[in-house]
Amino acid sequence: MPKMRYVILQQRDKLTFVEMPSDYAYQLSALNLRLNKEIDKLTAPSKPELPIAVAECDQLDLLQESLSIQGGLEYINELEQAFAAIKEEHYPLISLLTEIRALQAQLEQWYEEEGQ
Repeated sequence: MPKMRYVILQQRDKLTFVEMPSDYAYQLSALNLRLNKEIDKLTAPSKPELPIAVAECDQLDLLQESLSIQGGLEYINELEQAFAAIKEEHYPLISLLTEIRALQAQLEQWYEEEGQ
């Protein structure tokens, strides 16, 4: 069984738990921090609201039934869709999308290899 790691994201009072292959969890955390740093530079009228990466851990036991773990690829796919929908004319949004899509491609390959 592959080793997984969990990235904990916070948006206001809501926590999101994203399960990532352990070799890619840091990349998600770093991407999240970069996107949060750059989001205010976008000039588009509507921007996605981003959670902030607050922690990573190797094991996670959720004790509340209302909480759930989101798969890393699912989370990255949603993130890519949110940023692809931005109608930006001034800031080089393509660089952020490139970073998101690079991690997306790595995860797709990882899941494909693990599924074999």
